[in-house]
Amino acid sequence: MPLSPILLRLNTNPLVSMSLIQSRTHFSLRFLFITKPFNLAPTLSFARPLVSFSKVSSTPLRLKRRGNHLSSNYLYKQSFGYGRYAYEEYDSGLESDRDSQSSKQLGASTLDNVEEWKWKLSMLIRKKDEQEVISREKKDRRDFQQISALAARMGLCSQQYSKVIVISKVPLPNYRSDLDDRRPQREVILPYGLEEELVAQLKKYIVKKSTNKEFVLDNAISRSSTVGNLASNQQIYEQEEPIKRTSPGAERILQRRSLEILNKQQSWQNSLEGQKMQEFRKTLPAYKERGSLLNLVAQNQVVVVSGETGCGKTTQLPQYILESEVEANRGAACSIICTQPRRISAMSVAERVAAERGENLGESVGYKVRLEGMKGRDTRLLFCTTGILLRRLLVDRMLKGVTHVIVDEIHERGMNEDFLLIVLKDLLPRRPELRLILMSATLNAELFSSYFGGAPMIHIPGFTYPVRSHFLENILEMTGYRLTTDNQIDNYGQDKMWKMQKQALRKRKSQIASAVEDTLEAFDLREYSLRTRDSLSCWNPDSIGFNLIEHVLCHICRKERPGAVLVFMTGWDDINSLKGQLQAHPLLGDPSKVLLLGCHGSMDSTEQRLIFNKPEEGIRKIVLATNMAETSITINDVVFVVDCGKAKETSYDALNNTPCLLPTWISKASARQRRGRAGRVQSGECFHLYPRCVHDSFADYQLPELLRTPLQSLCLQIKSLQLGSISEFLSRALQAPEPLSVQNAIEYLKTIGALDEYENLTVLGQKLSVLPVEPKLGKMLILGAIFNCLNPIMTVVAGLSVRDPFLMPFDRRDLAEASKAQFSSRDFSDHLALIRAYEGWKNAEKRQAGHDYCWKNFLSLQTLRAIDSLRKQFFYLLKDTGLVDDVDKCNSWSHDEHLIRAITCAGLYPGICSVVNKDKSISLKTMEDGPVLLHSNSVNAQQPKIPYPWLVFNEKVKVNSVMLRDSTAVCDSMVLLFGGSLSRGGLDGHLKMLGGYLEFFMKPGLAETYLRLRKELEELIQNKLLNPKLDINDHNELLSAVRLVVSDDRCDGKFVYGRHLPSPSKKELKKQSKGTLTVGGGDNAKNNLQTVLSRAGHEPPTYKTKQLKNNKFRSIVMFNGLDFVGQPCTSKKSAEKDAASEALQWLIGENQPSQKTVDHMSTILKKSKRTQELHPARWR
Repeated sequence: MPLSPILLRLNTNPLVSMSLIQSRTHFSLRFLFITKPFNLAPTLSFARPLVSFSKVSSTPLRLKRRGNHLSSNYLYKQSFGYGRYAYEEYDSGLESDRDSQSSKQLGASTLDNVEEWKWKLSMLIRKKDEQEVISREKKDRRDFQQISALAARMGLCSQQYSKVIVISKVPLPNYRSDLDDRRPQREVILPYGLEEELVAQLKKYIVKKSTNKEFVLDNAISRSSTVGNLASNQQIYEQEEPIKRTSPGAERILQRRSLEILNKQQSWQNSLEGQKMQEFRKTLPAYKERGSLLNLVAQNQVVVVSGETGCGKTTQLPQYILESEVEANRGAACSIICTQPRRISAMSVAERVAAERGENLGESVGYKVRLEGMKGRDTRLLFCTTGILLRRLLVDRMLKGVTHVIVDEIHERGMNEDFLLIVLKDLLPRRPELRLILMSATLNAELFSSYFGGAPMIHIPGFTYPVRSHFLENILEMTGYRLTTDNQIDNYGQDKMWKMQKQALRKRKSQIASAVEDTLEAFDLREYSLRTRDSLSCWNPDSIGFNLIEHVLCHICRKERPGAVLVFMTGWDDINSLKGQLQAHPLLGDPSKVLLLGCHGSMDSTEQRLIFNKPEEGIRKIVLATNMAETSITINDVVFVVDCGKAKETSYDALNNTPCLLPTWISKASARQRRGRAGRVQSGECFHLYPRCVHDSFADYQLPELLRTPLQSLCLQIKSLQLGSISEFLSRALQAPEPLSVQNAIEYLKTIGALDEYENLTVLGQKLSVLPVEPKLGKMLILGAIFNCLNPIMTVVAGLSVRDPFLMPFDRRDLAEASKAQFSSRDFSDHLALIRAYEGWKNAEKRQAGHDYCWKNFLSLQTLRAIDSLRKQFFYLLKDTGLVDDVDKCNSWSHDEHLIRAITCAGLYPGICSVVNKDKSISLKTMEDGPVLLHSNSVNAQQPKIPYPWLVFNEKVKVNSVMLRDSTAVCDSMVLLFGGSLSRGGLDGHLKMLGGYLEFFMKPGLAETYLRLRKELEELIQNKLLNPKLDINDHNELLSAVRLVVSDDRCDGKFVYGRHLPSPSKKELKKQSKGTLTVGGGDNAKNNLQTVLSRAGHEPPTYKTKQLKNNKFRSIVMFNGLDFVGQPCTSKKSAEKDAASEALQWLIGENQPSQKTVDHMSTILKKSKRTQELHPARWR
């Protein structure tokens, strides 16, 4: 049976490539080339040699090894060396029957082909070092379904990528850029005269730099001193400061303050109002456990408290600890921090506790959240978000002065909470006097107790009135409502017609429906009426159920007793759409009878507080909320709860490196929390809009956020806190994230320059760690400050950190889109539109016309105010870093929109996609996802053509397809100068980015200009970060060159596909072969290495050079799948020569080789002429 060639890697010493022909009865083995055995040196690293077993076939088949662990999607993006394709280099003489066999194979039957694949896959499984099989044969694509089924039965994964099929031992992503023949390859052309002007500016700068010795000397001194300061700061940061002994005078002051606090507390408790409050507090279940709790806290460093809804744990336990410390005359030395997962929780709980203590906020009780805070000198109990405590740990790793840390709502398993637990677990042995109290609303306390070595647990029963649950089948029986296919389509308004059409024309089951499919099939409906059975039979699990919710609310308003209604929805769109539908209802939209309110995390604090106010007599309050209303916040007058059973949750697809924002079923714990909200003041009712059998199939608890979100910010925090290896640290979590997610985050931080190759923080990474935004947005802020365009960049970053300020009303969508397009001014940028909208609002505010401006331009006043507050915070943070001093100076180039685009590109990279304009559409493609779409709210989504080759974007989200929410068009020069790492390709004038996914072709001279300009620009940014006092205006020639090329690049180039690497001509080979070969670091080492390889018809070697901490350089030369590391040298050029020398010495084995040796090596390495004709080297 004819079989295809397979590439295998064997762990043998000699470098051998063999061709093996198998018939049904025997093997024949033929060596193609053999070099000397490996002569290992301490600095030499190498790949395993390749062996090719060729079975006669018209098209080669490939197996590849991908390492000892699950590699991230980044590893697919690398450009592979020719040595990894030794299967293409078999002797053509061994294939005398190629032509006669090929026609038979193409006509082979499916059955024969599948039988052939059985052998291939068996070989794949047998070889432990092999990872996957790749085939481009037509018959394999024809039989892919059968081959895929066969692979699945053998425990393998399969995927078809256009004209390529892959069978792998590990899961495969949806898109493989290395197998995409149409990945971005861009020809770059600059307008006539621009290149000459650019070169002149650059030469002028280089001459000035080289002749200005004083500048060089000052720069070196400032850099060394700054590095010294950084090193000393790190040493101080790493040392544990001894606890200072308190002087007698300070002791007396503390005692006096403690006595004052005690007198104030007793005065309140003895007052009439204080006694009434004490009586109320004693009715809460937590009071019965007060003594037990305080004893456990006094005797144990960690205590785990679980409590049902309404037990009072959130408001009472922190007070018990504070009161106990005050009564023991330690009030002045006491400092309690209580973390909450949300802003509204921290603020509302602090307000409640202060009221129970008869104080104003900011006295003994305060709160601190991002952008807001109220605390004073005497604050002893601080409620804050978890992120605030983590930020304090950046500057105070020992939490000096803190006596108690309370982590509330720990059951929610937020990423910050899980991270905080690891940090606190490491801190506790060094702070034996610190007490940690973990509070959970659900009965999973054993998990946290075991994590802290069997910490004692205490449970507080809940105090709730009975709550009667009505599931969907009961609701239909009780109300007589009939479900049909049509009335389950949720109305999102005319602007989201696509959402409604998608509900009606769903082609395949969603994740929501698939999760309960088996449960619904087994559901016994015999005890219900025929009408209910008919309704349940057509129930759509994907629907939120707007019409059903409206019907249930009407039933409550007409037939049930007074009381507020809390409706749980999945997100902002659902809340707004349902609110609009209810306002159009004659009963529910009547403000004299119903008060409709929304509750969402992005709403302004003042709006959120409205939900706690009781309405006037005779008006029923209806609150539409997300899952943030499940815990922490309590709306006391709620009697009825309507539960849709879903929550919108971000899940992270590590394999495709894509976040997915999709509705998912809640857990049983969440359903119990939602039901408990109805029994706070009297017996309540809970209407679950899903059958009981679906509820019974829910998971017990929600999946931790650490396992379902990208980890970039978390990894940066780990390095900034100097907690060691990222992977090792996260492996100590309650439930560790998968290694692929961690690796993706690390690779991302390396790509943006926050981490070096050894996973250490760079100078940029240190600056990013103190900014409370995503790393990429922090980078944008820093570059905005350096390049003197800070104000517009702060607006962009603030806008991307909060909600989109542009509103799209249901009934005026066209007018809203036109208004947003007016701000865009056909600049093809959502971010420039945001800048203009904000600046227009600020100007209107000066005229006291801000509200009218927002009304006319469909803008959210609350969001613009939030952006304004964030900008102020960003400015003060940047001022603390020293990068910002003079406001006017740091905005001297804020008018340059081309520079703003470039800085936006630098911040959002590697979020980049190619733009190819077609006759009737625009084709967009990213590295991780392949083809993508633009979100309908983006200004670029309305454009028939985009005259730029690239879009950079902040956020992509996968619903059914991957969509880019916001984007800015950028030119080639912006990407080449402000994007990620730029490297040379295999030809003169060939540059690569993103591991070879992005390829640029241009004139060799222009490529050298870009590389030199990029090098000087990176050096300037590095010097500015090390020495913030550096005046970049002293480098005006360089900055003028940069601004010139990013503003005058007209995107005259074009995309090309399938660009092949040409084989070197005989004339070139003769030219390259001239000269003598020397080994040992001579001047011609690099040329000699290239001579040996090029005479054999192979690609030239590539070099990777890194600067070491001692200001020396070490280079790695790579070819044929082998890596050779040179010795540290004083310059990059010397380091590359030394690495080439190491490679030559290994290849030839002589310190002074003769020309005869060179000729012999070239002959051995050289491929046969026929093989080169059949298999020319190609761009991979």
